[in-house]
Amino acid sequence: MSHTTQVVVIGGGQSGLAAGYHLRRLGLDFVVLDAQSTPGGAWQHAWESLRLFSPAAYSSLPGRLMPPQAGETYPEAQHVVQYLADYEKRYELPVERPVRVLGVHRDGRLLRVETDSGTWHARSVISSTGTWWRPFLPAVPGQGAFGGRQMHTVQYRSPRDFAGRRVIVVGGGNSGAQLAADLAYDTELTWATQRPPRFLADDIDGRALFDVATARRRALDAGRTDTGGVASLGDIVAVPPVREVRDRGLLKASPMFSRLVPDGVEWADGTRAEADVIIWCTGFRPALAHLSPLGLRHRRGRIPMAGTRALAEPRLHLLGYGDWTGPASATLIGVGRAARDAAREIGRLLAVDG
Repeated sequence: MSHTTQVVVIGGGQSGLAAGYHLRRLGLDFVVLDAQSTPGGAWQHAWESLRLFSPAAYSSLPGRLMPPQAGETYPEAQHVVQYLADYEKRYELPVERPVRVLGVHRDGRLLRVETDSGTWHARSVISSTGTWWRPFLPAVPGQGAFGGRQMHTVQYRSPRDFAGRRVIVVGGGNSGAQLAADLAYDTELTWATQRPPRFLADDIDGRALFDVATARRRALDAGRTDTGGVASLGDIVAVPPVREVRDRGLLKASPMFSRLVPDGVEWADGTRAEADVIIWCTGFRPALAHLSPLGLRHRRGRIPMAGTRALAEPRLHLLGYGDWTGPASATLIGVGRAARDAAREIGRLLAVDG
């Protein structure tokens, strides 16, 4: 089955919904194709204790404030899922699911979007598939020798699954710190990081991080000195659960080990730690396989951009993959501005093309 529309948005999480909001305001004809069977994007797959970095009012998509969660300053992931489902319904966004996009191709004046349930032709495409679906695991010597279980952040749900076990958490970012804090009470925990953990000041939350990221982008765009952005402040937001475990002295990091051995890990000096489970909190890469037919990727898997627009394909915009697709565009509070800019640029493109 073949369909035609002005804009196809790929991905129905927070970035895709923000794009849909602004496309609707401009009166454009569009569809949102989402591979998930239910609303909520990646948030519906997060671990149980995950909290936002900011209060609800500062974690909102354009047009509608996220309501506070009763009894919680920092809302839980499930609260975000409910908010996204309500947002989608409130603005009557045309989301079709589950639809998995197989590839985006040039087709004359149009872009052809091949899916597992038919083909769409559009004059512009917004890709907003995020990174959750492409977890990154580093290559470490001995990885195949370890006899226990290895898993990534995306597979973690609750500390109940690991009570009484020897667990090594790898990674010095937010997910590593949060999972280590989650597991600190009921497991024999080792937290391994490439460098000593750098906690942001306790009063720094997502709103402040958005402001810092935006200031950096403006400085770079104006040719001024790079401020360093969020990375200059630290690596870990001290959300209350992390702060509590840290202040109790239960969140102590070890240097990164040099290899895996059958029953655990080993450092360069020969020291070993036994483990039943290793959890790799080592980040993600952009989920962009559907754009491969366009041949746009350069180094590190990124696509050269001008704002949200792909330089080599002006009909394609990217949202929500990190600062390289808009300041803080991978966050709830930050994606609205990037989505607005993408929608406006698409509107101008369509008006010129007639």
